[in-house]
Amino acid sequence: MSTSFGQQKLVFDIETIGVDFESLDKISQEYLLQYAESGEEKEEAKERLGFYPLTGEIVAIGILNPETNKGAVYLRVSHKGQVTSDKLEEGIIIETGDEKQIIEKFWETIKPYNYFITFNGRSFDAPFLMIRSAILGVKPSKNLLSNRYLSSQKYDAIHVDLLDQLTFYGAVRKKFNLHFWTKAFGIKSPKEQGITGDDVGRLYKEGKLLEIAKYNLGDLRATKELYEKWEKYLNL
Repeated sequence: MSTSFGQQKLVFDIETIGVDFESLDKISQEYLLQYAESGEEKEEAKERLGFYPLTGEIVAIGILNPETNKGAVYLRVSHKGQVTSDKLEEGIIIETGDEKQIIEKFWETIKPYNYFITFNGRSFDAPFLMIRSAILGVKPSKNLLSNRYLSSQKYDAIHVDLLDQLTFYGAVRKKFNLHFWTKAFGIKSPKEQGITGDDVGRLYKEGKLLEIAKYNLGDLRATKELYEKWEKYLNL
């Protein structure tokens, strides 16, 4: 649905997991652990593998049209996980595939859109998606990182990263996470359900794909509502 300015808006968010540390070659393992001295620090370094596109993989990509409240969650199937429904809830479909397939589906779906909304998407979601795409031999349909500043971005891929906008491109000293921002604005936080991004790897191993999808949808809706606050009061 278009706005009066011809904007086709879409909120997106990804969930990721780290690769098996033991699957990495010895040189890579040594590189990742070079600054870890204690056993606790080594375990923490291993747990952070899902934060980086060279040591992590995408297991879910969620999209939500903030004007129609319709969207989708593209789920990467696991050896344990099975999804028996093609609908998460009314207006939200589920599609499954391997990592490459869900990435291809994302890039194909977003082609008609020209206005993208994320929280911390410029630092995490967008570069992760674009690098994983290249690694898997998929060419992105949009450049979601054309420029940090809204006034200089390409018309066909305006990317509103709410973390950038709400901190005025870093002018605010502490950035805070999505949970803090939603609570401050009276928005339901997706973390209130007892699941955080740290749980995604465990849930994926246990085959609990629908729980990942629901958590992803919670992030999408929280981001949408936070965007509406920014748009109404701070988009000057």
